[in-house]
Amino acid sequence: MTRSRALARRTSQNPLLSFGFVCLSFVLMSAIMVRAEDAAPDEVIVSHGYSFYGDLTYPADFPHFAYVNPDAPKGGEVSMPFVGSLDSLNPYNGRGRAHLFSIMHYESLLGEAPSQVAVPADVYAELYCLLCERLEYPVSKEWVIFYMRPEARFSDGSPVTAHDVAFSFELITTQGLPSYAQAVSQRVPEIEVIDDYTIKFYFQEGISRRSLVEVVGGVPVWSKAWFEETGIQLSETWTQPPLGSGPYIITEHDLSRRIVLERRDDYWGKDLAFNVGRNNFDRIRLEIFSDNAAAFEAFKAGEYTMRVEGDSRRWATGYDFPKLRDGHVIKAELPDGAPPGATGIVFNLGRTVFQDKRVRDAIALAYNFEWTNESLQYGLFRQRTSFSENSPVMAVGVPEGTELEFLKSLGDLVPSDMLTSQVRMPHTSDPDRLFDRRNAREAMRLLDEAGYKVGADGMRTTPDGQPFQLSFLFSAASSATGKAIMENFISNVQKLGVGIRLDEVDTAQYTKRERDRDYDLVFDSYSPFLGTGTGLPQQFGSEAAEFSLFNPAGLASPLIDEIMDRSLNATRLEEEQAALRALDRALRHEFFMIPLWYKQDHWVAYYNQYEHPETIPPYALGHLDFWWYNADKAAALRSAGALR
Repeated sequence: MTRSRALARRTSQNPLLSFGFVCLSFVLMSAIMVRAEDAAPDEVIVSHGYSFYGDLTYPADFPHFAYVNPDAPKGGEVSMPFVGSLDSLNPYNGRGRAHLFSIMHYESLLGEAPSQVAVPADVYAELYCLLCERLEYPVSKEWVIFYMRPEARFSDGSPVTAHDVAFSFELITTQGLPSYAQAVSQRVPEIEVIDDYTIKFYFQEGISRRSLVEVVGGVPVWSKAWFEETGIQLSETWTQPPLGSGPYIITEHDLSRRIVLERRDDYWGKDLAFNVGRNNFDRIRLEIFSDNAAAFEAFKAGEYTMRVEGDSRRWATGYDFPKLRDGHVIKAELPDGAPPGATGIVFNLGRTVFQDKRVRDAIALAYNFEWTNESLQYGLFRQRTSFSENSPVMAVGVPEGTELEFLKSLGDLVPSDMLTSQVRMPHTSDPDRLFDRRNAREAMRLLDEAGYKVGADGMRTTPDGQPFQLSFLFSAASSATGKAIMENFISNVQKLGVGIRLDEVDTAQYTKRERDRDYDLVFDSYSPFLGTGTGLPQQFGSEAAEFSLFNPAGLASPLIDEIMDRSLNATRLEEEQAALRALDRALRHEFFMIPLWYKQDHWVAYYNQYEHPETIPPYALGHLDFWWYNADKAAALRSAGALR
């Protein structure tokens, strides 16, 4: 038996990572399942999966997930585009620019989809074993033990052991990103390798039990022997990927052209219930382009075969080409049941100018959603209002019931108007003209009141007499429509007497400047939330506000901190949801980003050789996960000359 202590250095999760989602197993061994809410305080729960409140939708002997096609054929290739530049296969250390495809061949104790979304995709916040057979933990959640599958193998045939799990955890918490370590290392003071296939994680006393099992169960597992043999460090930029245990391996990677993954015939977990109906493509290919226009033309030419569209103009007008009219290409709008990303124009609160909320309010009034949506986006979008849009934890109206009681319990931290006023909603604008004069008058009044006066040249100065200048960081890889929208916004801001410029830079510069927080405003997003967890402080917490990559505004608020802390310590679902509605209300009250738009469906175009389940689950499109290839349809496309 060996012990190792998880070091408490600052490390963190990369935006491409998604720790703490799901995996499964069909074996319970001889253990007896106990529901958490029915257990005594000292009861040890043994299960094939995990959810905080103890409920699991799928039993230990489930045959497959409800939404997959268990008879889906294996075979074929699916290919996707990427617009921008890549220079690394390592997304874990915050250096360079890596793609999701670079981590698709790794697995964790609790598994995820190849596209790093939840598994299963039809339920929320349930986790199932993948590299483990079962896990056990006390009701108090002071620790968790994972019993691993002895049959699990890395792609070189070597076994995946508890020593690899311990090594991987310590590696990512000593050489990874700062905000992840701050959120995790202090919460996991000790790990114990009990034997080759059994590992125990101890959790810090006196802290919330939230997300602890999910986080340790979601660490990507690497081969300790591979790292020791090669001498490669997580802190380095990788040009060769470490060994993984997943269904795919990277067989080709030219980071200026493409990344190719191929399905392993010898994949150890292919017969698990967790994987039935999934991982259906023999080959997954990423084609890399320098701009969106070139990428779209390549799709029409058949250089790649599936495209998830985000440009409203292209979706409305660009898909009228012969292959689509002939039925060779399918254009589909498929339901998306997940809350949309909280996308918007983010204010850098580290800038003195934006510490005055009146200035933020004034700049926001220059954005005209109604005109933009009708004139540039073909009326295809809705305006986002919430950080958890259309969900049970979206704040609405005036606080009442359990949410009001919760807010009152916070005392003087809560501004009095939050208790009696409607939740903050985006302003409305004139849909018939870009520059809304009513909003402009209010914006000018706010700027005047804040001391940003107009000089003889028509331009404003700061309260200390300096020119009022702002920079808006924007990626050159964005769509033409996106650029036009931001240029129109900037034009309206300039009409208020504010000197503002659009800093359009290539993807490498954009990534560096965003990480350095070298901007006044930036087009960015926050992840939506449906439940609480330690990921919330990484996005909205004060402790990591100065350096967290997940908090582009640098938001630091005692009120937000307290709400998150209360939510993490909730013991009932009703209590948790009341706290999260209060969080949504408070985030909107803080007003650190201008909410933009969202669409209700997945927009996807693909060559007519792919099929998917009739019902798309709410939390994943699943195009790289549970879709499949129809060989007869593919042959018909080739016969018609639609594909090579």
